[in-house]
Amino acid sequence: MDQETDLLELSGTVEAVIYKNEENGYTVLRLRDSSGENVTVVGCFPYAAAGESMIVSGQWMTHSVHGRQFKAEFAQRILPTSASAIYDFLAGGSVKGIGPATAALIVDRFGDRALDVMLTSPDELAAIRGISAAKAKQISASFRQQAGVRMLMEFVCSFGLRPVLAMRMHRFYGEEAMETLKENPYVLCSALIGGTFAEADTMALELGMEGGSSKRIDAALLFELAHNTGNGHCFIPREKLAAATAELIGVEPEDVDECIGGLIESGDMKYEEIAGCRACYLPELYEAETNAAENFARMCRRTFRDKANIAKLLTKLEAQQGISYAPMQRQTLELALKNQLLVITGGPGTGKTTSIRAILAMFDEIGIKTLLCAPTGRAAKRMTELTGRDAATVHRMLGAKFDEDNDRVVFTKDESDRLDCDAVILDECSMVDICLMDALLRALPPDARLIMVGDADQLPSVGPGNVFSALIRSQVVATVRLTEIFRQTGDSRIIRNAHMINRGEHPDLAENSGDFFRLKRLQAGSAVETITELCAVRLPGKMNIPPQDIQVLSPTRKGEMGTVNLNKKLQEVLNPRSPEKKEKLFGDAVFREGDRVMQIRNNYDILWKSENGTETGTGMFNGDVGTIKSIDMDEETMTVCFDGKTASYGFDALIELEHAWAVTVHKAQGSEYRAVILALGQGSKMLMTRDVLYTAVTRAKKLLIIVGDDQTAYQMIDNYRQSRRYTALRVRLRRLCGVE
Repeated sequence: MDQETDLLELSGTVEAVIYKNEENGYTVLRLRDSSGENVTVVGCFPYAAAGESMIVSGQWMTHSVHGRQFKAEFAQRILPTSASAIYDFLAGGSVKGIGPATAALIVDRFGDRALDVMLTSPDELAAIRGISAAKAKQISASFRQQAGVRMLMEFVCSFGLRPVLAMRMHRFYGEEAMETLKENPYVLCSALIGGTFAEADTMALELGMEGGSSKRIDAALLFELAHNTGNGHCFIPREKLAAATAELIGVEPEDVDECIGGLIESGDMKYEEIAGCRACYLPELYEAETNAAENFARMCRRTFRDKANIAKLLTKLEAQQGISYAPMQRQTLELALKNQLLVITGGPGTGKTTSIRAILAMFDEIGIKTLLCAPTGRAAKRMTELTGRDAATVHRMLGAKFDEDNDRVVFTKDESDRLDCDAVILDECSMVDICLMDALLRALPPDARLIMVGDADQLPSVGPGNVFSALIRSQVVATVRLTEIFRQTGDSRIIRNAHMINRGEHPDLAENSGDFFRLKRLQAGSAVETITELCAVRLPGKMNIPPQDIQVLSPTRKGEMGTVNLNKKLQEVLNPRSPEKKEKLFGDAVFREGDRVMQIRNNYDILWKSENGTETGTGMFNGDVGTIKSIDMDEETMTVCFDGKTASYGFDALIELEHAWAVTVHKAQGSEYRAVILALGQGSKMLMTRDVLYTAVTRAKKLLIIVGDDQTAYQMIDNYRQSRRYTALRVRLRRLCGVE
């Protein structure tokens, strides 16, 4: 017997909405069934409200806490038709801008026509005393949005797909969502919507697409290429792409290869035999890689003959800064003066920051206008603190914004409107992917210098490519490798142990001294308890380190020692529930005034203003950390302050935020913290690696405490996984420079 014949059916009228999640439509409601009994129903019912009728299909279940419930898989929803039921529906807050008083005004005037008027005739609403024209338009727009979501939901659910996909489609495509889906069901598996290829494929096949059609194979091929950018690949070898796609949709590899040829011919895929591979690219990645290689090669060939007496200049800079440059640092300054492109790499304490300050001072002295930037907000802030000069994220410097027409990020600074500078110093370069690097190179003036600084042994970029490593390995870019440890005269155990980890050696974790400590906890529950005590009591009380200067890191999100669970536990002790603090339940998270939160995806359109109100702008970016200042339940907004910039989020946008007392090591890259507590528990071998541990340790400035098992740390050191990324930047650069 199939699943549908096993489903039970229940009908009735919604008495009350107990809980609702604006992001995904998940709702808990009380339904009065046809027998008059009140039952608890859970499922996806966006905009559900008292007064509407439902026919739900699903199964009875027993919740461990809430008891017997009806879990609905599908629902047929019927809006109320009588005046009294419409009043209940509207008075329950189902439509934004309508409360009990306004509901009474509308129903008194229009009776059982009220919903039709709201949907089609806002002018008639405005004729009611107490409802302005602006409010009437708002009410009508809100109700039309509901109607659109309901229709879209029914369409998506008719294919047995998750209702949340309809919510996301409506959020990004609005009134065009239905037509977009019918024209191209595979939009469901785009990064914006977040569906799986299988879900999109289900809809496409049921809409009549043939299993072996070229359109279906084309969609699968492009999905495979796009999906693998998330694994860091710029291209996929043709034979691997054909095999993976054939397996994905159950067709013959020969048919797939034929479609690859068609996509190449149409320009929807780029192909080149390079780096020993028959490489298949998405067009935008091919353009980014080839353009970046050409720009890098051009810069490699360019040298400057500055008239400045370098010896006198360096002597003057040493006197100004009160330091004496080491031979390697003097060489770095000479190369920065001579070359248009320079790479500086080194581990912690080797003088990268000193080199940046020295280069900046040198450029200032000879009149070279220099911009400072980094991939993340935290890295840019740290750069500002260390240099005393304003630094920006690369996105902000380039004027990033989201182009809704083309469904992609664009930059206002490019070849047609270049940056106003003579040089750019880019820090934390290992985090920069090929697309962002290409955008920066396009915006650089043709004669501007580019100084790229980073640690090649840290984690590579989340996005496609391995730019920093490729430049170093190309051996055609002027490169300085800083190896001598200067910071704190080499006495820091954080620095010494980080270098040991990077070499694959096992530091003595039992030597609890200086700035590096290990608290051995073999059980996850005990480790979590220790971490919360350190943050709330021991470090603030015994070492005068306030909680805001402490960052908990974990390699993973999952499990007892993952960031999701740690954030819940840390919230309980660092910002507990209080009558004075408003809070908003969103999915499984409770956002509370005073919480530390992180922006987890780039939002190019959100408005912000400075705390003093003198400056405004747009854009909050992945990795920005702030504090919840206020929650307005009436306006359904939450205000967050990010390092002096205040932004307001509608409740439907809270999907872009998550708690940040504990963050993953990947999210922390590019940041430094006064004190770091590293939670080491069990995790995937792909995450428990040497470079993850090395990156975590090097986030700590003054204090590092590892909580967990020594063997976990040693296993990470021994797990030196450097998975291959398919990128041809190094090969292209060497070829363009005439090396091979």
